[in-house]
Amino acid sequence: MKKIIIGCDHAAYDMKLEVIEHLKARGYDVTDVGCDSSESVHYPVYALAVAEKVASGEFEKGILICGTGIGMSIAANKVKGIRAAVCENEFSTEMTRAHNDANILCMGARVIDTDKAIKLTDIFLDTAFMGDKHLTRINMIKDIENK
Repeated sequence: MKKIIIGCDHAAYDMKLEVIEHLKARGYDVTDVGCDSSESVHYPVYALAVAEKVASGEFEKGILICGTGIGMSIAANKVKGIRAAVCENEFSTEMTRAHNDANILCMGARVIDTDKAIKLTDIFLDTAFMGDKHLTRINMIKDIENK
């Protein structure tokens, strides 16, 4: 079974539940690290929980949702090995997988609606990394990360 890990903050709680339902319908085993309500929380807690599990290799990909996606991506990208991308449209979502081999999709519940979030989730999961010259660039990013 395909596995994925997901987390959110209070602004995205309802959207996360719908994305999880969609992922399960697609046959994914979903690990939800929270948050568990619309009560105010600190998003870095959930960004770190997802990012560490993806960086460790326990999960190949993750999804983080907050108000804009920006805070989650900033926090997740502090973890070595993470390439978290904020996506709001189909093209950027496809390119972040195909060219950047992004391993965490970040979205904003105050920026896009749930239908768009589900569409972007599908694109993120279904788009393969192209490799070739893009692998050279990923390795350059890893070199920066290791300095």
